[in-house]
Amino acid sequence: MRIATWNVNSVRSRLEQVLAWLERQRPDVLCLQETKVEDHLFPAEAFEALGYSAAISGQKAYNGVAILSQLPLEDVKVGFGALLPGDGAAGPLSEQKRLISALVDGVRVLNLYVPNGSALGSEKYAYKLDWLSCLRRYLEAQGEQAEALCMVGDFNIALEDRDIHDPGRLGGGIMASDAERQALRAALSDRLHDVFRLFEPNGEHWSWWDYRSGAWDRDRGWRIDHIYLTDDLIACATGCAIDKVVRGNTQPSDHAPVVVNLQWPEEDIDDD
Repeated sequence: MRIATWNVNSVRSRLEQVLAWLERQRPDVLCLQETKVEDHLFPAEAFEALGYSAAISGQKAYNGVAILSQLPLEDVKVGFGALLPGDGAAGPLSEQKRLISALVDGVRVLNLYVPNGSALGSEKYAYKLDWLSCLRRYLEAQGEQAEALCMVGDFNIALEDRDIHDPGRLGGGIMASDAERQALRAALSDRLHDVFRLFEPNGEHWSWWDYRSGAWDRDRGWRIDHIYLTDDLIACATGCAIDKVVRGNTQPSDHAPVVVNLQWPEEDIDDD
């Protein structure tokens, strides 16, 4: 199974680019963030023409997540409240459309668009930390269901200094503060693992380049788009890569897709 994640920064504005990428790469599953469109306006028909069904949770002009799949999408869950019905924070923190999951071929695919946080000490920063705290509780509840989990998305956090082009200047700031990193690590606990780092332990690998300051031309990026797997899926991973080529498109998203390849072990065949 090939699972990909891509913050497309408006699915309608980048529709032709996403369709072209799907035709070229043909992942089994593509998780989108920042779709920026209400559900009834989501271009589902265009993806259906390529053989992809869609599970969507969107809103006008901001946020929005979707899962596209060539395989059946089962047991779709939207927002924190799906697993945290008694959590007082889950409802308010789900008003922004940032979380959707579905069961695909026995794997729970969880697609996230983590808040950016804007600036240290701001209300949006406090919201981001509250959101990550709720994510920790959500993942604890999900773990009780004993499902293999692939969690993907735009996390808006460089978890380590090697995930930033200039950690000396940018480390400790927004998307790289100790509180954000600690909150994400707490959510991951010891259950979820960064599959990209299994194959690419070195720095200089970015998934996001700011539109400003010539970041793309100067290759001054961040790795903030991640794929996390539970142990059972880590054992099946055969590769994980960032497809940075599409960031060089005309009018691109500021993010590049990240793709993981999973190979299921062959089952023993009983000849009796």
